[in-house]
Amino acid sequence: MFDGIDLKNLNLNDMMKQVQDMAETSKEDNAKRVFTSKAGGGMIEISINGNSEVIDLQIDESLLDDKDSLQILLISCMNDVIKQSDENKKMMAMNMMGGLGSFGQK
Repeated sequence: MFDGIDLKNLNLNDMMKQVQDMAETSKEDNAKRVFTSKAGGGMIEISINGNSEVIDLQIDESLLDDKDSLQILLISCMNDVIKQSDENKKMMAMNMMGGLGSFGQK
């Protein structure tokens, strides 16, 4: 992600600007990613983008008369799809840090 950046010749302000630009690019890229989860054998399906914004929700009509089951399945499905998005964010952050060379290492 930091390809082409000469870290040795950057001052701190330039480096911070580069990091901010890359973070903005990552946010835009994340908005294009889609994560989907299903629960109850596909009776509930939720899709979110990489910024954890819900972009689609499908509910089987048979669940509309069973509030308890609907709530349980929605919670399960939401937790799963949010976990997918969070894992993606962690991976992207690790990739950004790895691109910083020795600056991003412990």
